[in-house]
Amino acid sequence: MTISTVGVIGLGTMGAGIAEVVARNGYAVIAIEADVAAVDRGRLSIEGSTGRAVSRGKLDEAEQSALLGRIAYSTDLADLVGADLVIEAVSESLELKKNLLARVDAIAPAHAILATNTSSLSVTDIAVATQRPANVVGIHFFNPAPVQGFVEVVRTVVTSQGTIDESVAFAAALGKEPVVVDDKAGFIANALLFGYLNHAVSMFESRYASREDIDAAMRLGCGYPMGPLMLLDLIGLDTAYEILDTMYKQGRDRLHAPSPIIKQMVTAGLRGRKSGRGFYCYESPGSPVVVDAVTDEAAASGEGRPVTRVGVVGSGTMASGIVEVFAKAGIDVVFVARSADKADVVRARIAGSLAKAVDRGKLSEEQRESALARITGETDLQSLADVDLVVEAVVEDLAVKLDLFARLDEVCRPGAILATTTSSLPVIDLAAFSGRPEDVVGLHFFNPAALMKLVEVVRTVATADDVVATSVALCRAIGKHPVTCGDRAGFIVNALLFPYLNDAVRMLQANYASADDIDLAMKKGCGYPMGPFELLDVVGLDVSLAIQQTLYREFREPGFAPAPRLEHLVTAGYLGRKSGRGFRTYT
Repeated sequence: MTISTVGVIGLGTMGAGIAEVVARNGYAVIAIEADVAAVDRGRLSIEGSTGRAVSRGKLDEAEQSALLGRIAYSTDLADLVGADLVIEAVSESLELKKNLLARVDAIAPAHAILATNTSSLSVTDIAVATQRPANVVGIHFFNPAPVQGFVEVVRTVVTSQGTIDESVAFAAALGKEPVVVDDKAGFIANALLFGYLNHAVSMFESRYASREDIDAAMRLGCGYPMGPLMLLDLIGLDTAYEILDTMYKQGRDRLHAPSPIIKQMVTAGLRGRKSGRGFYCYESPGSPVVVDAVTDEAAASGEGRPVTRVGVVGSGTMASGIVEVFAKAGIDVVFVARSADKADVVRARIAGSLAKAVDRGKLSEEQRESALARITGETDLQSLADVDLVVEAVVEDLAVKLDLFARLDEVCRPGAILATTTSSLPVIDLAAFSGRPEDVVGLHFFNPAALMKLVEVVRTVATADDVVATSVALCRAIGKHPVTCGDRAGFIVNALLFPYLNDAVRMLQANYASADDIDLAMKKGCGYPMGPFELLDVVGLDVSLAIQQTLYREFREPGFAPAPRLEHLVTAGYLGRKSGRGFRTYT
């Protein structure tokens, strides 16, 4: 069969985008809406979107005119009598979609494929409402459809291979990368995405961190295009609730049980951008402009302690990066290494990094020399006696860190702040062992410290308010973006990131999709800089397993239990890139 005419039912944001991308690629489109007013809104949306494409040089005016000329608008389903493929993009309601496709089934020609753009509902339930279930398939586009380069083609147990092949070829003809998946709630992308989003809502609901800090942490710490709470506002909280509820009912995974606040907000009419208010307030319904965000400067509170001289303990990559950051910001730094040779390595590493910054035009030669002059390397902790703040960046071993904090308590002057860069250990354990728990705080820098903007400022139940205020102010002074949170496993970033990565491993383990397809889904469908398996291999499977085990021990959540596949790979010595083999093999 050759597809030449495509029907699109529903001209909301998604339907209008699908109609546009289909017409852009030379197909005739029959665009259907419920009434004339809805048709007009859909037409204006498509004209506006293509107009913006012209202004950006993505289309010329002749191409826009031809595209718009290929779209015929109607309010009558009978006009689909000549369609080779019909795609429904109406509201995420199972009964609505079943009734709609049953009606289309009686109109469309016998050869026509009937497709649903559902993101979470059972395609099988929709298919059996028709007399041609073998011709029914899920073709799940991502928003915005003209831009996102990924499509999930969803097969049921009765979908014919011919229907699958035609749908894959159609998606490829639109310039999309299609992946074929089975009919399971959430498919690939949403099954992984919405568990993460739901976890972020729970974090916000418990007042563990502010909405701004949660969103900033995932943007700056993971390179995500949008923070989870702002993304939920964009998706729509009503849509998010329906997706989560559907996933929970099918899989009974507690991690997909919608956080209560989502239902409460939907009931109150707070549906996100489209209603003008969700987790954030917007300028007007549909506007992307936030009007009630707390700025970084406004978040400052409390009087801090003066910090003019900083100490760093450690000689690894992270310690070197932290020393460099402080020195470039004009703060005198003394670092303590285990030996003179280790100290020389740190100096050489920092000198090389600063030289590269000069070569790239990021620093002047004078700034480089000035930064180097502020750095003093030592091998004796006693050299930290007069510093205002010490940052430890030694090995992630609780016994080693406890011993260090006990020694720092003896060496450092009263009032000096003791900070740890731990990414997973309880800060309170170090604080209690230090003899001065009120002066201990977590300063979790991200690697590479010289480049990554995010720092998680972790306060324990004993941390003094002025220590938190000092830490936040210091992070800003060295050009970092601080986010504050309480002392629990994973802090913000790792607590949200690693359960998502673990879910991806469980999906692979269940043979639902390949590592390549899962990575493709999250990169192309969600805009993530790396797929979960690429990222796991970079982080190291042993490191990832240790973090996931810590999260499981702390929260006792069954869904956080490390996936057996991850444990088996680590046992086999397949640790990722550093060992040459992890989820993939490296040469």
